[in-house]
Amino acid sequence: MKIRKVVAKTRRKVVEVSTARRTFVYPFSRLTPRPTSDNPIRTIHVDRELASEGFTYTLASGREGSVHVEQVLDYNKDPDHVRDGLLYALTLEAQKRVESSPLSRREIIRRLGTSPAQFYRLLDQTNYSKSVDRLVALLQALDCDVRLTVRARPA
Repeated sequence: MKIRKVVAKTRRKVVEVSTARRTFVYPFSRLTPRPTSDNPIRTIHVDRELASEGFTYTLASGREGSVHVEQVLDYNKDPDHVRDGLLYALTLEAQKRVESSPLSRREIIRRLGTSPAQFYRLLDQTNYSKSVDRLVALLQALDCDVRLTVRARPA
């Protein structure tokens, strides 16, 4: 995800990060090095060296820091970012289960009722256009019991 604009809001003690979809905030307290009233942010810009997927800031002391957009999305618990993490984890588990399964790949594809191309797309951890329900179906075809646990985050 590309960052379009980044602005330091010293009064609120946050950095506003604008993307194509929306604007996120990232608190100064998460920055390393951390800005203070004695050592404020002097410059902040979208970093082209990070392929516009991060920003770099410079403090009055001359120290620099960079933040990747993934850190901002993780802090804000962006639903798409959380979904992508879930897809990634399920895909890695499916890959392990396929390798250790006594079933042939042809049998797994038959149980899924899909094409070989779709099966291999499901096993590709870089493909985020697949759905969670297809991965659950794959894991069930591998005789796995899939349970989703929801719990409160630790304070």
